[in-house]
Amino acid sequence: MADLIDSELDGAAPRVVDAGADARERAAEAALRPRRLDEFVGQDVVKDQLALVLHAALGRGAAPDHVLLSGPPGLGKTTLAMIIAAELGAPLRITSGPAIQHAGDLAAVLSSLEEGEVLFLDEIHRLARPVEEMLYLAMEDFRVDVIVGKGPGATAIPLTLPPFTVVGATTRAGLLPAPLRDRFGFTAHLDFYSSEELVRVLVRSARLLGLELPGDAADEIATRSRGTPRIANRLLRRVRDWSQVRGSGRLDLAAARAALDVYEVDVRGLDRLDRAVLRALCEQFRGGPVGLTTLAVAVGEEPETVETVVEPFLVREGLIGRTPRGRVATTLAWEHLGLTAPRDAALFD
Repeated sequence: MADLIDSELDGAAPRVVDAGADARERAAEAALRPRRLDEFVGQDVVKDQLALVLHAALGRGAAPDHVLLSGPPGLGKTTLAMIIAAELGAPLRITSGPAIQHAGDLAAVLSSLEEGEVLFLDEIHRLARPVEEMLYLAMEDFRVDVIVGKGPGATAIPLTLPPFTVVGATTRAGLLPAPLRDRFGFTAHLDFYSSEELVRVLVRSARLLGLELPGDAADEIATRSRGTPRIANRLLRRVRDWSQVRGSGRLDLAAARAALDVYEVDVRGLDRLDRAVLRALCEQFRGGPVGLTTLAVAVGEEPETVETVVEPFLVREGLIGRTPRGRVATTLAWEHLGLTAPRDAALFD
């Protein structure tokens, strides 16, 4: 849209926001992503190890070893891939496992790489098997075999590739086959952030967005951000929106609490779906144990969504437990929902 028109909340005439200001705002939000290792907040051990790998490669004038980054979504794997390319002064090619369905697709990407280029493969655990086998050879020998023709008359033509660096990212490292995992010279696992680290992320983001964020408001947002910078930055923008439309324009503690209540993010960082899963487990299934599929049907979601999006956070917060018979609510889950567990409930502590 060329212009943005604010909703009329108090009977005043709608206010038209300058389109140029909106473009500057979008540019500022894009600038929240760190561009160098020294700007990246948190993951100090990974940063130190990665800096050694990159600086040693630069000193030798060679492409660094391939890098594998694993960890939950939103912790900075894509950002680190961009930083690796920036630190090396090299071009960055971005693609993903689901986007490369055939070996020919990968051959086309590899054959167009420049010397020293960084190839970022997101969701690398979702590569098809024929693609993985081609990638093994490319990563180890910088060569691919292009098959020409079909059947008995097919011919393999070897194609030499310039040295390049693969940066793979995965949220499920256990699904990577060992031959692929072994071809990465450096592997790193990204951990959830502490509240103190998230406050640093928020302060930096607020500065880049031109916002004044008091410490108590930053603390409130950080504690509800599930240890994830992506969520922290998203909640910061939602608090800004609430303050702009319904508040005084200041991002104080009251604005942060009111905005997060509107967006149904509670004091522990649980959102609507998290609480729906907990309530179904406690109220419908008396605390469990209950199978994943049954629990997902009860809340109207796919089992994979519950297992990969909701469950890891609830387990990490000590709100549910996983047993051989299914998911079980903990004492803390009943307390958080303000419910009293039945005497015969199978509590998990």
